Amino acid sequence: MTDSDLIRQRASAIRDRIAAAAATSGRSASAVTLVAVTKTHPVETVRAALDAGLADLGENRVQELAEKAEALPGAADGGAHRWHLIGSLQRNKARDAVRYADLIHGVDSERLAAALGAKAEEIGRAVPCLVQVNISGEDSKSGVAAEAAHDLMAAVAGQPHLRLAGVMGIAAPAEGAAEAERIVRPAFRRLRALF
Repeated sequence: MTDSDLIRQRASAIRDRIAAAAATSGRSASAVTLVAVTKTHPVETVRAALDAGLADLGENRVQELAEKAEALPGAADGGAHRWHLIGSLQRNKARDAVRYADLIHGVDSERLAAALGAKAEEIGRAVPCLVQVNISGEDSKSGVAAEAAHDLMAAVAGQPHLRLAGVMGIAAPAEGAAEAERIVRPAFRRLRALF
C-alpha cells in the first residue's frame, strides 16, 4: 500500500466521522473543512496527502510552512490546495506568515493583527485570518478572552489587508460523550455566538 493509499483510507474514515457528527448536529458535512496537519512530515508525505485528495494542509511553524510552500505552492501562489498556519504566532514571523499562509488561524492580539496587516500590505495581499478565542479559560491555552473578542475582531476587520474569516478556539479536554456534551459543546456554542 502506498503512502497516498494509506492517507486516502484514513482520510475517508475521518470524513465518515465528520459526516456522522454533521448529521447529528443538523449541519452539512460539506460545511466542514478537514485540515491535514503536516508538521514534522517531509514534503514527500505532503505530496502523498495531496495525491490522496486532501486540499487543506496545516503547519504550526512558519519556517516549516515556508519550506513546504516553496516546494508545493498553496492557493496564494496559484496552487490548488490551501496552507493553514495553525497555532501561536509571534509578530517577528508575520512577514513569512502572510507570504505563505492561505489562512492564519491564531490571531490573538491587536499587536499581532497590526503586524500581519502591515506585512500583508507590503506584499499586496489580503490575508484571511481567524481570531483565536480562549473558550476554555485555561491558562495553558492561547487566545483572547471571550469578553475582549469583539474588540479584536474589529481590529482585524479594520486592517485593510486582513480579512476576518471567522473565529477559532480549543475546548478543554473531555473524556467520553457525557463530558463532551457538558464541557466541549457549550464552549463551541459560546464561540459561535461570539462570532
